[in-house]
Amino acid sequence: MARAVLVGTKKGLFFVRDGAVEGPELPGWSVNHAVRDPRSGTIYAATNHVVFGNTVHRSADDGSTWERAEPIELDGLELGETWHVEPGRADEPERLYLGAVPGVLLRSDDGGRTWQSVRGLTDHPTRERWQPGFGGMCCHSIQLDPDDDARMYVAISAAGTFRTDDGGETWAPMNRNVAADFHPEVYPEVGQCVHKLLLHPARPERLWQQNHCGVYRSDDRGETWNRLDGNGLPSAFGFPIALHPHDPDVAYVVPEDGDRRLTSDGRLGVYRTTDGGASWQLHADGLPERAWSVVLREGMAWDEQGPVLGTQAGSVWSLEQGRWHELARDLPPILSVELA
Repeated sequence: MARAVLVGTKKGLFFVRDGAVEGPELPGWSVNHAVRDPRSGTIYAATNHVVFGNTVHRSADDGSTWERAEPIELDGLELGETWHVEPGRADEPERLYLGAVPGVLLRSDDGGRTWQSVRGLTDHPTRERWQPGFGGMCCHSIQLDPDDDARMYVAISAAGTFRTDDGGETWAPMNRNVAADFHPEVYPEVGQCVHKLLLHPARPERLWQQNHCGVYRSDDRGETWNRLDGNGLPSAFGFPIALHPHDPDVAYVVPEDGDRRLTSDGRLGVYRTTDGGASWQLHADGLPERAWSVVLREGMAWDEQGPVLGTQAGSVWSLEQGRWHELARDLPPILSVELA
C-alpha cells in the first residue's frame, strides 16, 4: 500500500509519495511538525515564521489550501515556537493538542481554529524551576493513554515528563531516576531535558524517552525509569526515538555527539534494541558510512511498513527489508517526518 511521508522543513512542508517529492506547501514557514489526523484526514502543521509569528495551519484538501488558526493568546505569557500537534481520541473528533514555547500545552475543541491554554500545566507550581533548553522551553511530546481517557503525558525541555490522571486539571512530575547531569542536584524533581517521549500503544504502561542524559524506559506509567544506554550505544545523547507499532521491546535511536551536535563516530548510525533496551546493535545497512548530519527529535516515525527518518542534510530514508533506502534528498533541513 502506498504511503505518504509528511516532511516538515525549515522552508515549508513536503510530501514524499510514490517515489516523488511534492511541495513545498507553506513556503517560507518553518514546520516543526505536521500530522494527518486519522479521524478526518485533515493535515495540521505547527508552523513558525520570523515575520508572521507562531501558529498552526490546517488543510482539509491534502495540502491544496491552508487555513491559519486564530491568534493564540496565553494569558500573561508570550507564545513562542509551536512544536507538536497531537490529534485527540477517536470519540473527540474536534479535539487537538498543541505543545509550544514557553513550556505550554494548548487544546482545541473546534478542529484547530482556536486554542486555549491547559491551565493545570501553565500554572504548575514547579514552573519557576523550569529552564529553556537549546531550542527554548518547548513542550514537544504529547502522548494520550489509549486505555484511560483522563490520562496523558507531556515532555518539556528542560522541565521533564509530566502526567495527568484527571484530564489536564493537575499534573505530576514523572522524573524519578532520570538524570540531569547539568543540574546541581543531578536527580531533581523537575528540570530534566527530555528530547522525545513516546508511549507504546500495545502496552500503555510502558514509556520510552531519549533524554539529553541517556535513553530510558518506564514500565509503570512514568513512576520510575530505567536507564538503557551504555550497552551498545556510542553516546547517551540523541534526539529521536521510534517504537515498533506492535512489539513493545523494539525501539530505534540515533545517538550523536552531544557537545558538538554531530553524528557519533562521524556516521549516520541508527541503533536498534529488540530486548527492551538491554542491548543495542547498529542497524545502518544502506546509510552513508561517513555523514555528520543529525536527526532531530521529530525526525523519526514508524508505521506498519517500517521506520522512516529525515536528516538535517535534507535526506529522507526508509527501512525496507532490512536495508535503508533514500527516498528524497536535497530538501531544506528536515525538522520532522510523519507517516500517513
